[in-house]
Amino acid sequence: MISSQNPHLAFLFPGQGSQSIGMLAELAQNFPVVQETYAQASAQLGYDLWQLVQNGPEDLLNQTKHTQPALLAGSVALFKIWQAEKNEQPAFMAGHSLGEYTALVCAGALNYSDAISLVALRGRLMQAAVKAGEGAMAAIVGLPDDQVQEICKQAAEGQILSPANFNAIGQVVVAGETAAIQRAIAIAKQMGAKMAKQIPVSVPSHCALMKSAAEKLAEHLQTVRINPLAVPVINNVDVACYEEPEQIRVALVRQLYSPVRWVETIQWLAQQGVKYFVECGPGKVLAGLNKRIVPEMEPIPISTFQK
Repeated sequence: MISSQNPHLAFLFPGQGSQSIGMLAELAQNFPVVQETYAQASAQLGYDLWQLVQNGPEDLLNQTKHTQPALLAGSVALFKIWQAEKNEQPAFMAGHSLGEYTALVCAGALNYSDAISLVALRGRLMQAAVKAGEGAMAAIVGLPDDQVQEICKQAAEGQILSPANFNAIGQVVVAGETAAIQRAIAIAKQMGAKMAKQIPVSVPSHCALMKSAAEKLAEHLQTVRINPLAVPVINNVDVACYEEPEQIRVALVRQLYSPVRWVETIQWLAQQGVKYFVECGPGKVLAGLNKRIVPEMEPIPISTFQK
């Protein structure tokens, strides 16, 4: 049976922060493909990823090098369930940070095994790029984007500091050196931010501190085959759909040290006529963000599927 494409549907894949111990356990009881997908990843990684996801320890799951393959495997498993249960394909796909890799897998551009190895390497490179304690990220809520940009300029004082995630209207995550992050938090509070606080991450993603990791990732990406896309994937860096393999590689490298333009991505999808989206991953992080960007775009739950 050939699936029909719904011009009003998009698939969105979450990034780090959506993971939790025991995620997808109930779904795995009803759909064997969940554990099968994790078993494939485990064979590639050399350790039992499903065991880690189900039983922890949590601090190990939250290490970037483990979080990334754990979330990619979970989202791919959910997409396989959707394909088996629904005779409907999306018009577009997009992913938040790590989720962009998942989108490329589900759109047919990346082989699943290649992607598991790739994101595990990405996590290791990110972790190694900055010594523990030297980099941080902070969420600033309640200030416009241009004001957050100005805060970064003021607080940098010669250090690295910049917006990392434009997550929702009035919600920006900044990344950089730890001292600069602390200064930014203080300035944001003075400027009347509803919230300005450091967030518990081990790596300052999407800022210039990741350039050394990006250079090493670029070398590895040259060895990875990229196939034609079955569904357009909107990338984080330029809010554009690239088809040429080299364009996709370059965008994935730039993504590591450039901000995630999620607000513009969701607005772009709405402009293309997207009315519904499936958050293809554990949790509802993206649904919460999207409600503040395009409230009329409706979420379709997938992680609660029942046989």
